[in-house]
Amino acid sequence: MNKQELVDAVAAATGQSKAAAADAIDAFIGTVTKAVTKGDAVQLVGFGSFSTGARAARVGRNPSTGAQIQIPAAKTVKFTAGKAFKDAVNAR
Repeated sequence: MNKQELVDAVAAATGQSKAAAADAIDAFIGTVTKAVTKGDAVQLVGFGSFSTGARAARVGRNPSTGAQIQIPAAKTVKFTAGKAFKDAVNAR
């Protein structure tokens, strides 16, 4: 499912216009992005939580030359699925 299909599904489920559903989805994505960027966790009970993690610096290899390269440390985004979401996926 892509974003447009999600907008269509939300509009159909809520009875809103597609424009209103798209605005709501964009607002949700923007709010989650801002919160996680600040270092806060976003927890949606039954669905899951978004948070930040850390990846340490490490040495990698260039696959074409085999030369060692330094890969810098980075922040990562983690999503942990909630129990209800996991149960729904595994019920099939």
